[in-house]
Amino acid sequence: MGLEQKKTGLVLEGGAMRGMYTAGVLDVFMEQGITFDGVIGVSMGAITGCSYVSGQMGRTVRYNKKYCKDKRYMSFYSLLTTGDLVGNRFCYHEIPEKLDLYDNEAFKKSPMDFYVTCTNVETGEAEYIKIKDMVEEMDYLRGSASMPYVSRIVEMGGKKLLDGGCSDSIPVRAFQKMGYEKNVVVLTRPAEYRKKPENKRLVRMFYKKYPRFAATLERRAKVYNETVEEIQRLEADGSIFVIRPETPLDIGRMSHDVKKIEEAYERGRADGRTCLSALIKWLNSDKK
Repeated sequence: MGLEQKKTGLVLEGGAMRGMYTAGVLDVFMEQGITFDGVIGVSMGAITGCSYVSGQMGRTVRYNKKYCKDKRYMSFYSLLTTGDLVGNRFCYHEIPEKLDLYDNEAFKKSPMDFYVTCTNVETGEAEYIKIKDMVEEMDYLRGSASMPYVSRIVEMGGKKLLDGGCSDSIPVRAFQKMGYEKNVVVLTRPAEYRKKPENKRLVRMFYKKYPRFAATLERRAKVYNETVEEIQRLEADGSIFVIRPETPLDIGRMSHDVKKIEEAYERGRADGRTCLSALIKWLNSDKK
């Protein structure tokens, strides 16, 4: 009697425009027909992940290159006029519904389960939310990607939500607890990166009504750095497979530079191709 196959998972870190690196990796996966039992994304990782689940190769980098300079997309104009740095109406409705159609039917038919990580601002805890219909549950995706300080709180499912990266930037342990034993993790920072602490005065000024969320933000760097170190231990013992840039990506979180977007994407593609044979071997092995 053969060994029971372990459930495979794909864990996607955020990072705003650094997510173009992840988009490159995922397009290589799509080209090679590599799929997983489940996908969990945080912030931009969730946005790149949903196009992967719907099988829309090239979509993420295409619309980011096309609309990155549009003031309705991600700009201080949007922040001043709507309260959101990333425009809700334009980014989460006009683009997927009209300008660069999102294939929600393909998403719903996909055998891959899809989760987004959000932070509940009332509890300060991470929420791992399974999305079954991207149109009806789009606000969960928006909540996951709504960066603190520059986004309005997203209310969905009776919860008040913001960026999942505030509470769990790389939810590999959470996915393991859900039963995904064999996980591939795509990061957008090199191995040596460590996050610096938040400005406590800024945190308390912005979120004095939500003390638990403020406390989560104050712990954010510590939790992130501990997670990175744990990931390196799990990677060393073969428990997980990690894809990350070797050096920092030359792109800002809010970049409007089409060339830099393309370069980050191509670095992801290159790294995805480089690790392909090792990845396939690891996925097919019996080792956790």
